[in-house]
Amino acid sequence: MSFTAKDVQALRQSTGAGMMDCKKALEESGGDLEQAKQWLREKGLAASAKRDDRESTQGLVALHVDCPVGAIVKLKSETDFVAGSDQFKAEAEALVKAVWANGEGAVAERAAQLEDLKITLKEKIELGEVVRFEAAPGNVLDSYLHIQGGRGVNAVLVELSGASEELAHDIAVHIAFARPKYLAREDVPADVIEKERVTLENITRNEGKPEAAIAKIVEGRIGGFFKDVCLLEQPYAKDDKQSVSQVLGGAKIVKFAQVEIG
Repeated sequence: MSFTAKDVQALRQSTGAGMMDCKKALEESGGDLEQAKQWLREKGLAASAKRDDRESTQGLVALHVDCPVGAIVKLKSETDFVAGSDQFKAEAEALVKAVWANGEGAVAERAAQLEDLKITLKEKIELGEVVRFEAAPGNVLDSYLHIQGGRGVNAVLVELSGASEELAHDIAVHIAFARPKYLAREDVPADVIEKERVTLENITRNEGKPEAAIAKIVEGRIGGFFKDVCLLEQPYAKDDKQSVSQVLGGAKIVKFAQVEIG
């Protein structure tokens, strides 16, 4: 499989690795972008593995909360110019309010309006993730929306039991910036853990660690992996000497969702 200069640039943007390293990675992987990312990570050349699966599309995320119901809708565009337009923002707001009122399937009711918007703005416009939470009686629902360039780019919904509104909001803010993928380590699929374990073994060997020590080192690094991706194990944003689990005390996170652009 061949690759182009654009492929090299895309790999640089997603990994933070140098140009020559990216070219080498694509050569080693036969032009396969995902395999090239893995190669760079195993060689210790990727600046940040966390950036790999983040989207590069433009658009915005709209959030609407009126307890006990909250909704998030992502609307994607090709350019930030269109994403910042009043018409685009208005459609995103109409979509999220429809989802809040009538459920996730309500986006189908605005299919005609979306098609009209594509024609009016002369750009490919797509619906992304759609989320709707309805908190159980007695639970707390809270949210956070990060605004950038006048539009929402990072939205969070979180439901807690046995918690105050202040704690729920603090957890929502933490999620927005810590970007957990799972609630607890029990939620991480076995194949994801196994893939990470193999990657960490390769990294450790490439660092020249003694073979006899590799298993123990990898086990420690798997623990670090869980702290990166599992909300309950992450260091709390406001006090990194405590985990999110410790901050919760007797409260419990029922569920959470995060939707981002960029």
